[in-house]
Amino acid sequence: MLFSQLSLPAPLQQALEALAFREATQIQAEAIPLVLGGGDLMASAQTGTGKTAAFALPILANLMGQAQVEGSTKKPRALVLVPTRELALQVHQGISDLARFTSLSAGLVYGGVSIDAQCQQLAKGGELIVATPGRLLDLHRRGAVKLDAIAHLVFDEADRMLDMGFADEIAQLMALLPSERQTLLFSATLDDKVLELSHRWLRQPKRVAVNAQNSASKDVEQRVYAADSERKFALLSHLINKGDWQRVLVFSRKKVAADKLAARLSEQGIAAKAFHGDLGQGAREQVLGDFRKGGVKVLVATDVAARGIDIESLDYVVNYELPYVAQDYVHRIGRTGRAGKQGVAVTLYCEEDALLLEEIEALLDKRLPQQWLPGFEPDLTKADPNPRRHGKAAQKRRAKRRGQGSRR
Repeated sequence: MLFSQLSLPAPLQQALEALAFREATQIQAEAIPLVLGGGDLMASAQTGTGKTAAFALPILANLMGQAQVEGSTKKPRALVLVPTRELALQVHQGISDLARFTSLSAGLVYGGVSIDAQCQQLAKGGELIVATPGRLLDLHRRGAVKLDAIAHLVFDEADRMLDMGFADEIAQLMALLPSERQTLLFSATLDDKVLELSHRWLRQPKRVAVNAQNSASKDVEQRVYAADSERKFALLSHLINKGDWQRVLVFSRKKVAADKLAARLSEQGIAAKAFHGDLGQGAREQVLGDFRKGGVKVLVATDVAARGIDIESLDYVVNYELPYVAQDYVHRIGRTGRAGKQGVAVTLYCEEDALLLEEIEALLDKRLPQQWLPGFEPDLTKADPNPRRHGKAAQKRRAKRRGQGSRR
């Protein structure tokens, strides 16, 4: 469907033309008419499918008809809640691009930077706010922002917000919002926690599903290289150097491990930086900027920090360590293979990862065949300390527990 076929005001159509956005993605084509209609919406869509425009365009259209000025201050009438600073910056930029030919303005609120500067920004007024929950609550307690006129609320990446423990902050914010409002929930997955959130805060929402739940993009080639744990680093260096990989996103489970891995890659002459929550906001933005411009070839990130990273032409994602939560694998590899482009997701697998890989395969409902790279073959003489855990009977027991909703 073409954007010109959607009932959007001329200033928004002008912005779409300036951005060279002509054809709507599936999530945009399905969600925009529903949001324009005023009802609540629950949508499952992976990052990279165009979901920001899917909620921003109709909300901006509604705000253009609802804009009110009280004295010299414009009270915010739309709120977009996001889990991370990176996603806040990304969403705010996207909304600003779409609103460039309107009189509407969007505020940006997130932690890790001066709260006084954000107070001054909010004092200037604005119809829309993009915010992380904790910082928004802090600003409300200071009296810097009022939320009693919010008519449109968006939960963006609701699953990650709940995974990061924002349930209490969300409940506190909801108590500050008008009961009469439009609520939109966007999530990569619709697990039990997200469904509980929707039942609590949404009223008879319409449903839109773009990607099959828990599925990986068909544009991502998934490779699993088996190697001994002590040879993973050598294998990673070999893949990057031999393949002349550029702008590689490598996932590590812990911040300390990310720092160490980035340092080791740098020692090998591979420009690498760590990216995690312990970095100050200025440092995070600098690292991302260098990565986008090619000054940094490899970004070693933790799961939480990487959520919201939007890098064009990111060809390779590497699971240096498999995540403990299988769903995080889907989020990780979703960083590549976006907007119709092909991407490659590489997992460096060792015997200790067997149960984690099994959980991922169960989630995807497909096998991820392992391959050996010449010169890095695993040592098969190393005995598994508990071989029975990989037997068919043990796998059947774990599959049964998964089906009953319990953990192994």
